[in-house]
Amino acid sequence: MSFTTLGIVASVMLLVLLFCGVHMGVDFFLVGFIGLTIIINFDAACSLLGETLYNAVATPSFCVLPLFMLMGAFASRGGFAKLAYESAHTMLARIPGSLAIATTFGCAVFGSICGSTIATATIFGRLAFPEMERFGYKKTFALGSIGCSGSFACMIPPSGMFILFAIFTDQSVGKLFLSGILPGILTASVYAICMLLMAKYGNNVAPIHPDEYKVTVSDRVRASFKIWPIMLLATLVMGGIYTGIFTSNEAAAVGAAGTLCFGLINGELRKKGEINSSLRETARSSAMLFIIIIASMYFSRFLAVTRIPTDLANFLVTWEVPPYVVLMSVIIVWFILGMLIAQAAVFAMTLPVIFPVLVELGYDPIWICVIAMKLNEIAGVTPPVGINSFALAGVTNSKVEDVFAGTWPFIICDLIVITILCIFPSICTILPYSMIE
Repeated sequence: MSFTTLGIVASVMLLVLLFCGVHMGVDFFLVGFIGLTIIINFDAACSLLGETLYNAVATPSFCVLPLFMLMGAFASRGGFAKLAYESAHTMLARIPGSLAIATTFGCAVFGSICGSTIATATIFGRLAFPEMERFGYKKTFALGSIGCSGSFACMIPPSGMFILFAIFTDQSVGKLFLSGILPGILTASVYAICMLLMAKYGNNVAPIHPDEYKVTVSDRVRASFKIWPIMLLATLVMGGIYTGIFTSNEAAAVGAAGTLCFGLINGELRKKGEINSSLRETARSSAMLFIIIIASMYFSRFLAVTRIPTDLANFLVTWEVPPYVVLMSVIIVWFILGMLIAQAAVFAMTLPVIFPVLVELGYDPIWICVIAMKLNEIAGVTPPVGINSFALAGVTNSKVEDVFAGTWPFIICDLIVITILCIFPSICTILPYSMIE
């Protein structure tokens, strides 16, 4: 059996294991180890595994991942989501679909200090869904707006997936964070317009509740000032990175410390066990992600030995079609794989191979990561394995089919945003390339 044939068989086996629900870290390790044992030998495969275990994470820049995850854990338990949601709802009262629109912008604001799509979707599921039911919102519309709004929060920095992208593509974490700001705002705006039109012209999709008419101008002004802790932290972290005052690691440390301080002041983190729970959650999540990173790098080394990445790259670069055809093919593959496999596994498996090809074809590396992130958002809510949809269905005691049914209008919105980003790539690149380093 040739090395290339072995690599193809191994890749198919990896997909089968992922479809069967085996943990992605185990899949990458197992397939990579067996493949390298066949190609070289058992001792050499073990030696390469040990080298990968050390070299994959033996860099100070990886500290940014657990620090930003700690910031998100403190934010999840510190009452910031409730603050963002209630303030947005008060400011948007009497607008058709105000609760859904408030959820969208609340997720955007909360995402600026959280970075976890699952946490955002589940927290806002607990906050917004009961209110939407009380106000008489159509169930699928309510669930779809919460699920998709929670998913697009990963575009707003700090984002755990952007950190993974930085590791897999060797890009600057700070630049990737900045690249997500304008596309995140664009996504929130397109969602809001869609929700407004659906509420205004739909058949009683989102009626205006009498309580909303009690909101005064002074209430709106007070609500806008209530979110100052979140805006201060977001500005401090991202502004520090943009101006060069902080490195990404330093910004993460400042953000985690600031979120802890405000959480203690608000009283939420003073509750017994909340800080310990945040630390445990961060440790578990960081360990899981580091295992995935190390395992995917080990598998990538196996693929490199088979020469599949090199042969595929040479084929795509010399393929006699316009570059946009290759790009569209990649987007379709990412879209389909995202519907079938966990998002982290999709990009851990494909980015090391596909990313250099797209860069060689002339596409901007930062822009590529933003497009991949948009597809990551879609993957989080699409059937059959949209993890955010399942999480939201669980916390709201709803059928996952209702969540999936409500997401499609917003998936169309995501495709519109991707089209806009393809036509105007500077939306993604203007901030990162103007940052002070």
